[in-house]
Amino acid sequence: MAEPESLTELLNGRRAAVDASLPPIGFVAGYLIGDSSIWAGVGAAVVFALALSVWRMWRGDKPRAVVIGLLGVCVAGLIALWTGKAENFFLLQLLSNAASALLWVLSIVVRWPLLGLIVGGVLKQRTRWRRDPDLVRAYSRGSWVWVCQYVIRVAVFVPLYEAGRVTELGIARVALSWPLVAACLAVSWWVIRRNLPAGHPGLRHPQDGTAGVRADAPATGAA
Repeated sequence: MAEPESLTELLNGRRAAVDASLPPIGFVAGYLIGDSSIWAGVGAAVVFALALSVWRMWRGDKPRAVVIGLLGVCVAGLIALWTGKAENFFLLQLLSNAASALLWVLSIVVRWPLLGLIVGGVLKQRTRWRRDPDLVRAYSRGSWVWVCQYVIRVAVFVPLYEAGRVTELGIARVALSWPLVAACLAVSWWVIRRNLPAGHPGLRHPQDGTAGVRADAPATGAA
């Protein structure tokens, strides 16, 4: 393909994954230091989230994205406090991963793969990529990698959640954030490249109604 960017560069996956890891670290740290106090854990998580929000705002991030991240931490903390179970701080994450897996599968089935919608949005293409059957196919197959990401998280989180293993849930949350996201981005990028035909101009240049490669296109390969 023509463009050098990877999905990691296009989607800025590292920052989002790191940001998602910090409040759970704060929760587990506060919970342990506070002698299994849910209040201490939630307080530490909110402090981490607030500090991160201030940092992101100072760096010029969009306020809405910052507020949504902070709100998610607050809701997770309220669930844990209301139920009196520390492991319920991770319940929202567990449910969101299960829902995400189902949503990504549905998007593939109806031929509106979410990976295409996300990348198309970042590239300001709207839905022009859907007029390119090669891109639709590549995005659909790449989206299955993201389905696997969410399924892996659910498979790890559920037994730990049912056992009430708060520390292990925090460790799993961190371990399955950036490392798993990095692997998902790399593998889905490889899948996309492998499924675009030789000579396809790449993600930035959807081809209206093309079913393959133009006869006069140079055989540059999919890489």
